[in-house]
Amino acid sequence: MELTEAVLTRRSQQQLTDPAPDDEQFTRLLRTASAAPDHGRLRPWRWVLLRGGQRARLGRALAAAGADDAQARAALKPLRAPLLASIVFVPRQNTKVPRWEQLAATAALVHCLELLLHDHGWGSIWRTGHGLDSPAVHDALRIRPGEQLLGWLYIGTPHPHRSTAPKPVRDVHDTITRLGASIESSAA
Repeated sequence: MELTEAVLTRRSQQQLTDPAPDDEQFTRLLRTASAAPDHGRLRPWRWVLLRGGQRARLGRALAAAGADDAQARAALKPLRAPLLASIVFVPRQNTKVPRWEQLAATAALVHCLELLLHDHGWGSIWRTGHGLDSPAVHDALRIRPGEQLLGWLYIGTPHPHRSTAPKPVRDVHDTITRLGASIESSAA
C-alpha cells in the first residue's frame, strides 16, 4: 500500500475479530514502528499484550474501577478485540529530553504502528477511558510507579464491511501562519 493511501484510508475500527497478529508479527511491526521520531532514542514506552483470558482479567479490573451501573459493560470492553496492546509510557529521568517530548515520541510510535497494522490488513483502535488511572487496572497490568498507562490498542481483523473510502482532506490554511499573517491573507 502506498503511504498516502494508508494515511487516508486508515480508520479506527470499532469491530475487530480473530485473527490478530501473533507475538512474532506484533514484534516485527513494533520494531518497524520504532523508527518513529524518538529524540535521544530513549524508547520511553513498553507494551503489555493481552489475549484470551488475560482480557477478561483486565475486564474485571475495569469493572472494579467503574460505577456500579457501568461495571458489566466495563468488564466486556476488553473482549471487543482478540489482542489488546497496553501502551505504557515510561518517561526516562536524568536526560536532556523533556517529558513532553518523550510523550510525543510515544504517540508517534503508536501512530506508526497503527499505520503498519493497517498496511498489513489488520484493524486497530486506540482506546482510553476511566480505568487508565485505576489502581485495580494498574495492578492487573503491573504498571510501576512513575509509569503512565496511555490506553490500549485494540487489534484484530476488521469487519469485512468496513469503510476504506479516503478520509476527506481538510482545509488547513487557517492553521498556518507566517510572520504573524495567515497564508491565506499573505497570498492576497
